[in-house]
Amino acid sequence: MKKPLNQNRMKITIEFDGVEEQDDARTALDGYKWKSAMWNFDQLLRSTTKYDVSLLNHNEQASPIEYEIAEKLREDIIRILEEHNLNLH
Repeated sequence: MKKPLNQNRMKITIEFDGVEEQDDARTALDGYKWKSAMWNFDQLLRSTTKYDVSLLNHNEQASPIEYEIAEKLREDIIRILEEHNLNLH
């Protein structure tokens, strides 16, 4: 039996009071943009660790130090996100 399309739908209401909470509201609404930006940054680093693409010149091969930096940054991104119960997937 098919489930109705809206069975898994969720409605969330977030309220912010006053101008002083405007930054908090913008942060809450822009969460998906932050996730997308971090995913793009991770993919840039992944192109170095997986395909040896230089971080400095995308038309060249990555140097050993670029590879090490990209690998370390990817590890740190994952660790920091996990500490905040977040992920890129």
